[in-house]
Amino acid sequence: MLLVSRSRRGDRTWEDELTTDSRLERGTDEDEDGDAPAGATRAGGRRGRRIAARAVTVAAFLLVLAALVTPDEYARLTPGAFARIPVEGVLGVALILVVPERARRWVAGTAGAVLGVLFVLKVLDIGFDAVLVRPFDLVLDWPMLAPGVEFVKESAGQAGAIAAVVLVAVLTVGVVVLMALSSLRLSRVAVRHRRPAAWGAGVLGTVWLACAALGAQFVEDVPVASRSAAVLAYDHTRQVRDSLNDREEFAKAAAVDRFRTTPDDKLLTGLRGKDVLLAFVESYGRSAVENPEYAPHVDPVLDQGTQRLAKAGFSARSGWLTSSTAGGGSWLAHATLLSGLWVDNQQRYRTLVNSDRMTLNGAFHRADARTVALMPAITRAWPEGKFFGYDKIYDNRNLGYRGPRFSFATMPDQYTLSTLQRTELAKKDRAPVMAETALVSSHAPWASIPRLVPWDRVGDGSVFNGMGKGYDASWPAGGRIRTEYRKSIEYTLNTLVSYVETYGDDDTVLVFLGDHQPAPLITGPGASRDVPITIVAKDRAVLDRISGWGWQDGLRPAKDSPVWPMSDFRDRFLTAFGG
Repeated sequence: MLLVSRSRRGDRTWEDELTTDSRLERGTDEDEDGDAPAGATRAGGRRGRRIAARAVTVAAFLLVLAALVTPDEYARLTPGAFARIPVEGVLGVALILVVPERARRWVAGTAGAVLGVLFVLKVLDIGFDAVLVRPFDLVLDWPMLAPGVEFVKESAGQAGAIAAVVLVAVLTVGVVVLMALSSLRLSRVAVRHRRPAAWGAGVLGTVWLACAALGAQFVEDVPVASRSAAVLAYDHTRQVRDSLNDREEFAKAAAVDRFRTTPDDKLLTGLRGKDVLLAFVESYGRSAVENPEYAPHVDPVLDQGTQRLAKAGFSARSGWLTSSTAGGGSWLAHATLLSGLWVDNQQRYRTLVNSDRMTLNGAFHRADARTVALMPAITRAWPEGKFFGYDKIYDNRNLGYRGPRFSFATMPDQYTLSTLQRTELAKKDRAPVMAETALVSSHAPWASIPRLVPWDRVGDGSVFNGMGKGYDASWPAGGRIRTEYRKSIEYTLNTLVSYVETYGDDDTVLVFLGDHQPAPLITGPGASRDVPITIVAKDRAVLDRISGWGWQDGLRPAKDSPVWPMSDFRDRFLTAFGG
């Protein structure tokens, strides 16, 4: 209320009194009864108001400063990142001192409101960077907020989700309003103390120029000479322009398809009669194979898996793909690999699934294979499934699982693969099968990891009772979360190797890859978007088809193995195995 309340005393306001440096009257004597005289009481009240006003001014300054210098990347949120000089603040003080008095209020209030909007946008950027390793897109990312609300709903119920949405809306409006009021207050203080304000702006401006010229930094890639608010505004303005043009650019890319007119009998001739399993391993990224925290444990699993499969007569080759997403958005990676188009936002995904683009699944369908999908994380209708060309979709509602949840994962990966074997591959007198599956046991929050059981005991999944935790299971403690992530990757890799050992035959071809890297919480800052990809087969003719790819023998790709965009895989695969 101190920011907005006014009470006239002549031509002065309460706000003026709360920020003035004028001297206060002092009482020097007590009255006859020993009580403090009236003058002393008034002086004490004025002193308290002055202290409160200065506290509010300091708070306003800190709020504006935070909005100006807070980094927009999660990894750079360190105390040293706030020790910066914002050029926008320096120029703002200079502007306030020179604009006419009548315009000053509008300039300060408008600038504050804009800064409040930028601060909200910066918070969104930080959140998206922490999870998806990219800034928030003002045009394309609004649909991405729905999964966040869904997560809160599943964890805290409908009331909790509604309360969270209302709280976010109130905070958003509150930040904008408070920033505008703070800018107004600071502008009045600057004008009231015009000379010190001008002197301070000049000194800070000179220091800013010196720091900019020298490249001074307390935190790596966070210069002391800050202009982050201006850069944020510019970057998002350019991003809006690019995003508005994105639909047209994507349509041009989608119109080019060298396999659109390929005759059915020329598609995938090198895999006719084979059962092909395409498995996306959740959050299986390059960091799992090369990060010093994970590699000493994950790499032996891959190397031992190579040896185990070799004893069973299988060979493998591995390389790298660069995913179109990171930290989340698995469906974007699936669509990218299957369609041969770069699908990195929800608008592209919606455009794709409403097109007639031939997917890898569709190519197998045209090559007379039975195409099926096993998607244990899908818990409701999935109309997009028709686009991908599946003959049968198995999801959480018809997979027949009777065991416990494992946090996000509705069922263990072993059960998903066991169901594929039981319902599709164990049948006699059937067509070759092309199966795509999402293996989700390694999905965040890594709060519950299954154990492998004998395959003949998997049954309806009740054997897993006692292992799982509910959807609302708490995340592992900070010191354990990376260990649990690593264990989940080991579990899924061991499950795939064990599946091929148990059920693989001369006609089995396994293609498994990561959908994306996990969030920076797991990878650390600066991680690439690369994911491993491996093809396993007993028939050497299958791997001979990809001998020119330069991939590494075994389940573990070499550091210098080729890296392709994930969108390149469809065409390379269809070319290698075509007629």
